[in-house]
Amino acid sequence: MGDLDFWQKHSLSFLEMALQADKRERLSPASGYGHAQGTCGDTVEIFIQVQGDFIRNASFETNGCLYTIACANTVVHWVEGRSLQDARNLEPVSVFDYLETLPQEEFHCAEMAVDALRMALARISRIAAPPTSGH
Repeated sequence: MGDLDFWQKHSLSFLEMALQADKRERLSPASGYGHAQGTCGDTVEIFIQVQGDFIRNASFETNGCLYTIACANTVVHWVEGRSLQDARNLEPVSVFDYLETLPQEEFHCAEMAVDALRMALARISRIAAPPTSGH
């Protein structure tokens, strides 16, 4: 009966993001890479490919639980096709709200996924900066 409870207590949005695996991969080459580790020991890695000022492709890897997977998947699905500025504005509460049934005590999973995204975005800025040359 416990398995049935799981399916009934979670929203379709949560179930899709927790179980969909099409974005769970390491993009190569990645324009930006970020990682974050939670106090629970879970790790999230975010990979993004940028074209101009837009995120063309995004993916993730994690060693985390189903809640971490759902949050990381939500982040990469949300940012793909959006501007870098829109991606910078993503907040953990937006991930939490989208998933609808993420338990409050797992909110740190949304924070971890957004932290990994922010690190990837910060690294893009450094990569995209024009090289300085004395010539």
